[in-house]
Amino acid sequence: MKISSKCEYACLALIYLAEHFGDGLVKIQSIASTKKIPKKFLEQILIVLKQRGYVKSKKGASGGYRLALPPDKITLAEVIRLMDGALAPVESVSKYFYEPTPIEQEERLLGVFREIRDYVAARLERITFRDLISGGRSGESGPRSGKKTARSSG
Repeated sequence: MKISSKCEYACLALIYLAEHFGDGLVKIQSIASTKKIPKKFLEQILIVLKQRGYVKSKKGASGGYRLALPPDKITLAEVIRLMDGALAPVESVSKYFYEPTPIEQEERLLGVFREIRDYVAARLERITFRDLISGGRSGESGPRSGKKTARSSG
């Protein structure tokens, strides 16, 4: 699974909106400048998030964006699937985006990739935007520092 810049920016925008949940509307320029997201790109991302019910907006001088759902109701898995598609390392083991691939010839490889898919999906489905802004991550296991260790590298 590779995360696109579009998905990274969507996550950054949602974190910003989650941090301001309940504060009213947030200007797009505020999100763009704080999170260093190109404004035009952010506009496109927010349209997708709005169409799928993750954000609401209001036009005009007093307008802006806000989360349509509480931060604990939005998971990383949902946003990644929305922006980038499958969480699976290959489409032939994807639950939601199945496509045939050459690897299907070898059941042993499919088994490995299913295990990877299941681990990644379970992990990302447990992490909400509330978890991200509160500093904790639901179902946390392993090092918190983000630094690679012998166990976490690779």
